Amino acid sequence: MKQLLIVRHAKSDWDEPNLTDFERALNKRGHKNAPEMAHRLHKKRFIPEQLVTSPAKRALTTAEYFAEEFGIKKSAIVKESMIYEASSATLLRVINNLENKYDFIALFGHNPGITNLVTNLCDADIINIPTCGVALIEFPFDDWKMISEGTGKLELYDYPKKE
Repeated sequence: MKQLLIVRHAKSDWDEPNLTDFERALNKRGHKNAPEMAHRLHKKRFIPEQLVTSPAKRALTTAEYFAEEFGIKKSAIVKESMIYEASSATLLRVINNLENKYDFIALFGHNPGITNLVTNLCDADIINIPTCGVALIEFPFDDWKMISEGTGKLELYDYPKKE
């Protein structure tokens, strides 16, 4: 069985208009929410074996907070350029190419692709995953290549303001 934790990056800072979208950092709330959400998952023992992220600063920083909470070296985080500004179809291609030696992987990315991916994979009734929202999806397969639309089961959906 494969498990995929899909994470939308934490809240980003819009105060520096001279920065590109790719370079935007987390704001104060983002720096608070990312470790908080990682801790919630850790308490429930949802600890991925590998973290794969968009290389955009806000997504990478979010992944680094999760890595710290899970005891994963930041240098082990996989940066995948295809995730930045990706559609649901592109994200599915990324998932289909994940390494089968890992059964539980976290993917950090951006909306609208992240929300569309979750709704497509497990027919979830989610309109918009908020910043730093997480969705844990289970698949009845041993091969990431077998994952396609409608094959997953949503096991957990959480976000900072839910509690």
